[in-house]
Amino acid sequence: MSLCQIAFAAKLKGTDFWGFELRIRSIYSWKSVNPPLQRCRHPMVKCGPSLVVICSEITSSSTEKHKWCKITRNSDLCSATIKNISSNSILVDEAPVQNEDDIVIKTGSDIVPDPDREGVLSYRFKLMPSPESQKQQIKVCIDFEHAKCSICLNIWHDVVTVAPCLHNFCNGCFSEWLRRSQEKHASVLCPHCRAIVQFVGRNHFLRNIEKDILQADTSLKRSEEEVALLDSYASIQSNLVIGTGKNHQRKRARTPMDVESDSLWFCPQCDTAFGGFRCNQSTIHLQCHACNGMMPSRTDITVPQHCLGCDRACCGAYWHAQRGMIGGDLHATCSHETFKPISQRTISQIPYLAHESNRHEQDVTKRCISQMGRTLQDIVSEWIAKLNNREIDRTRMPLNHAEMITAATHVCNECYDKLVSFLLYWFRISIPKHHLPPDVSNREDCWYGYACRTQHRSEEHARKRNHVCRPTRGGPQATHALSHTHVKPCPRAMPEGHEGHYNG
Repeated sequence: MSLCQIAFAAKLKGTDFWGFELRIRSIYSWKSVNPPLQRCRHPMVKCGPSLVVICSEITSSSTEKHKWCKITRNSDLCSATIKNISSNSILVDEAPVQNEDDIVIKTGSDIVPDPDREGVLSYRFKLMPSPESQKQQIKVCIDFEHAKCSICLNIWHDVVTVAPCLHNFCNGCFSEWLRRSQEKHASVLCPHCRAIVQFVGRNHFLRNIEKDILQADTSLKRSEEEVALLDSYASIQSNLVIGTGKNHQRKRARTPMDVESDSLWFCPQCDTAFGGFRCNQSTIHLQCHACNGMMPSRTDITVPQHCLGCDRACCGAYWHAQRGMIGGDLHATCSHETFKPISQRTISQIPYLAHESNRHEQDVTKRCISQMGRTLQDIVSEWIAKLNNREIDRTRMPLNHAEMITAATHVCNECYDKLVSFLLYWFRISIPKHHLPPDVSNREDCWYGYACRTQHRSEEHARKRNHVCRPTRGGPQATHALSHTHVKPCPRAMPEGHEGHYNG
């Protein structure tokens, strides 16, 4: 049995980062058992190296700093050792530590530099997490045989799962099996256990495991030609509902409950021909993510049945093409407005998702549009044209297949809101600061830009800092952002002399 040891990344903070702070807890007095907490001019001492000599204030009445201890990292990363280098004793959690002596401290330890003096400051030790989320590797053993497609006998590629038996196959392998089964048989059987397949869909969790396996053992990788061939066969984009192909003879009349139950799994074209098409017993159906209704999966038409932005099935365009057929009471169908080309859509208000849902930035954008004497629809249409002309960097576009998106692409309502939010970011980036409303033109950029998490929990921070900008610190996002700054400047959107600001 061949085993693969895979390292799954779990985001944990502070696991391999060394840093701490000494925060002033109170003004210590040996006369008082519970000294009161008071505000001080210097609230904390932050440090980062593995060995630090602390030089800070001793009393609240003096700004003079003294060297009084050394703090050294311990190997467990959860504690440290403090050494007294002053001529006086220090208190650590009420225990006296004499000159040149040391003691282990942890988060929450209280430290008093010179307990014999009146008005001396009391510090509290705290381990500091990394500003980035560090990764700890969790090793899991997996048998290669359990991660193989039973059709091609290789590690899965773009894995799909069939139901109800829950066996897994390559998308390309099972798509070809599905096509041939439909041509020759009334039902589609699982290639592994021969159970009747009723559903099939892509398995994104197992896809991540597939990538980890290939990364752990590169000898299991297929050739580029084989991968390209599999991808050319792959036809499963979203969940498919597969009919059993059986024509059951009923011994009793159909009740209203039977009709309602069947309507959940069959589409209007299963009962009546629309647009010259009627489903047969082997027709595969797609379930619309918006209305949960069914439509036949068809390759003989040019009408899109999947949103390119999220790969989910959408029935609005299909039923509109079938002579405007509407499902009625028995069958759920979407209206044409829920799934149509980007260029045919209209918008009257800024999406909730815009500017990372920061309502202050949304208000600034709204005022910018207003003082230009234009409408939101004008701005969105203009920037869709820029997108179509490839004048915008698509790196951060929150849609699948970003490079394939054009003004003629059909997208669902959710993906359209995401696209508009993305375009409004670039609209704001293109505006010189002195053209912003006066009350926000002098705001400083937040170091973490659009990736800032504080803007979601602090109204004051969200209002006082500009968050429609690229991160300049904060780890991979900042590095990634600064390495993708190419945008073709548009003279119409920028006054002369401000081209650099357009590049973000």
